[in-house]
Amino acid sequence: MFNTALYCQVNVKILNKIPKKLTSPWPLLSKKEFRITIASCKNISTPGPDKLWSHFKIILKDDECLGIIISITNACIELGYWPSHFKRSMTIIISKPNKISYNSPKSFRPIVLLNTVGKLIEKVIGKRLQFTMAANDFIHPSQLSGLKFKSMTDMGIALTYIIWISWVKNLSTSTLIFDIAQFFLLLNYRLLTLIMKKAGFDNYVISFFANYLIDRKTNYFWNNFMSPIFNVNIGVS
Repeated sequence: MFNTALYCQVNVKILNKIPKKLTSPWPLLSKKEFRITIASCKNISTPGPDKLWSHFKIILKDDECLGIIISITNACIELGYWPSHFKRSMTIIISKPNKISYNSPKSFRPIVLLNTVGKLIEKVIGKRLQFTMAANDFIHPSQLSGLKFKSMTDMGIALTYIIWISWVKNLSTSTLIFDIAQFFLLLNYRLLTLIMKKAGFDNYVISFFANYLIDRKTNYFWNNFMSPIFNVNIGVS
């Protein structure tokens, strides 16, 4: 149920019409980027397999400890390698509330818990990715959800503008809004690396993500049941 896209074929020709952006440099990650990300993390976040979260903010107040984490991160990106320790996760299966029946996989939701150090590094890299893609004008202006400096207010302003422009032209406006269920869990990593190439990322950054997204493993937990280790070579969960 949760790994159905693993062997799905993807037509990469859909990217042919997208122009390639100029390659942007990827500066080394800084202490400031990490500290901003750490400050935004909640103290009540669920701990991953390493159980470090309750102590992590205290540990990283020390400059030397933080510097070691940053050095590891920059080295991983330069080498195009993501350690197997960070690729292990716990997947907790929880019941969706108020279901009439629980005899279908759709009545449950998987929650993926990552190792704390790896999770922090991923958050920092994710912010840098978004900044670079926005700077390269690679994100469609209608993409509002999940982006920095984009909110429901921006969505309302954009929609109101479109409606008013239509009224000026004596036209009526219809709105179609949709959500792609389980999008990130089902994202094909081969396609993602090609998209990053189009977006103007350096080859060594692309190589890092090509390694980051493969050879991932997880255990499924449901009540007192623990499954064997499964390969989950899809998505960016």
